[in-house]
Amino acid sequence: MQIMINEIKNWIKEAADLVKEEIAKNDMTIDTKEGRKDLVTSVDKKVQDFLVEQINNFDPEAKILAEEDGRDRLTDFSGRVFVIDPIDGTLNFVLEKENFCIMIGVYEEGKGKLGFIYNVMQDHLLWGGREIGVFINEENLTVPKDLSLKDGLVGMNSSMYRKNAYNAQIMAERSMGVRMSGCAGLELIGLIEGERNAYVSSLAPWDYAAGSIMLEALGMEVSDINGNPLKFAGRELFMAGTPSAYKEMRALVEQSETENS
Repeated sequence: MQIMINEIKNWIKEAADLVKEEIAKNDMTIDTKEGRKDLVTSVDKKVQDFLVEQINNFDPEAKILAEEDGRDRLTDFSGRVFVIDPIDGTLNFVLEKENFCIMIGVYEEGKGKLGFIYNVMQDHLLWGGREIGVFINEENLTVPKDLSLKDGLVGMNSSMYRKNAYNAQIMAERSMGVRMSGCAGLELIGLIEGERNAYVSSLAPWDYAAGSIMLEALGMEVSDINGNPLKFAGRELFMAGTPSAYKEMRALVEQSETENS
């Protein structure tokens, strides 16, 4: 495991250097996918190609689930699977040149083994798993306090909040406040480090794979909006939090479903 940890850390740092070089060149190409706000850049693809190459060299038998270039579906999670997001928060990357992450999750026989989230411009790496604990760079992270909804900040999808989907506005009102960074990786970092006590959003597998591993290692609750295990297939309504905050949010979701039935 230590060999794999060291390898992945090196890949991430090399990928981050590649990103910074591309930012300095300032000549990336930008395309849209499913809408004008759903961007993909030449840098996303270049970083993914680099990571895929490193994974294939390290473990040719491993499977890869990734955001770009037709790798976004995987039906067989047997063996070792790498789930990668080359640039999470592409809109931030394009418009702000910061507030984006590189993320890698490692699963073995369908179970989360190692997660890595790297805030590129802040040189801030969270990594770990159930067997080894969770680390900020090289410092062991203590388990965050089990804050209730009223005692912390909630990360949230702006569309869910605007439409009050699943009582999202009530969740917000009961919390100390809502944060919307436009980057799942940053929201998950906040939750892992105890700066958030809950997070709810519409995410794809590469958005939540790495963070879910670390959250579960810290005793956090992770599921889809209805409390079911995440499917790792297509976009899902993701919900995670401290045990106390998660329980309160689940109650509000159930209340919303009862009222709308």
